Amino acid sequence: MKKFICEGCGYIYDPLKGDHTNNIPKGTEFKDLPEDWICPLCKVKKLAFKVW
Repeated sequence: MKKFICEGCGYIYDPLKGDHTNNIPKGTEFKDLPEDWICPLCKVKKLAFKVW
């Protein structure tokens, strides 16, 4: 599973950890995140993330 980094703030989305702030369970791959998912730190959209 690939990790993705937010270009706005540097937050790293790790599928093995999920995102408890946005109720995303562990094991959720980035491609499977909802289209309206936002960075839990700086609130930018999914499009602002790149493979890390």
